[in-house]
Amino acid sequence: MTSQAAELLEVVWGRASTAPVSASQIRVLFILEHNEGINLRVLADALGSTPSSTSRLCDRLQAVGFLERKPSASSRRELCLRLSRRGRSFLATLRDRRESALESVLAQMPTAKRTALLEGLEAFCGAAAAQIHAGDAPDVQSA
Repeated sequence: MTSQAAELLEVVWGRASTAPVSASQIRVLFILEHNEGINLRVLADALGSTPSSTSRLCDRLQAVGFLERKPSASSRRELCLRLSRRGRSFLATLRDRRESALESVLAQMPTAKRTALLEGLEAFCGAAAAQIHAGDAPDVQSA
């Protein structure tokens, strides 16, 4: 049931176009949103990717104006990655479209089932946050 729900959610969210970026690039944007100023190596570790592949993802995001590379205050050889104003705006718009897509599905559910789903999602978010904070998930900021 979990995989079916995840697949259906992907279909619903897939209706909210992510153009001009790919799913991998969206993941980069989400990581940068929560880890402002990280370097390429830390981002690559968070993605489970190589620095060269991650650099190419960042090149494309910079080309569409969603990402900025700034010199690090601690090392002249290092660049800090940040979302641009346009990147933040894109994420806000994407979230709005995804929320609208979900709301249209939820509106078709009986009220009692929506309430039960909300309670379940609140428990899920609490458990996921606890797991992340306990160190069971990769911590992007510690690298």
